[in-house]
Amino acid sequence: MSDLNSALMISVHGMKAQSARIKVISENVANAETAGLTPGADPYIRKTITFKNVMDRENDARMPEVEKISQDKKTPFTEKFMPDHPGADAQGMVKMPNVNPLIELMDMREAQRTYEANLGMVEQSRNMYNQTVDLLRR
Repeated sequence: MSDLNSALMISVHGMKAQSARIKVISENVANAETAGLTPGADPYIRKTITFKNVMDRENDARMPEVEKISQDKKTPFTEKFMPDHPGADAQGMVKMPNVNPLIELMDMREAQRTYEANLGMVEQSRNMYNQTVDLLRR
């Protein structure tokens, strides 16, 4: 029964981790057009999330957890010609966020499918628990 409990807990932790990932991706998408308000000011900086495995001694299993949420300072900003924007420089160019909506969409789809896979494991574990209880009643 402890193996079943470990599988259930790993899946639950996986769902929590993917929920955090979806939240970060959603924030990136929501701010994909958020430019700086003054000339030369940096726009919204894309956020990234990393995970780690944490040993759960009670269940004797490694649980996925969020390690950190950080800013993507490696990907350069793009520039867009918007002379009426308050953040435009003398040439009318505005720094735009380093968020690529296509990458965010792919990341969102992967996070969603991973979440669904973990949810499927939770449902399977629940069914196995119910079958075990039914067997013990007989």
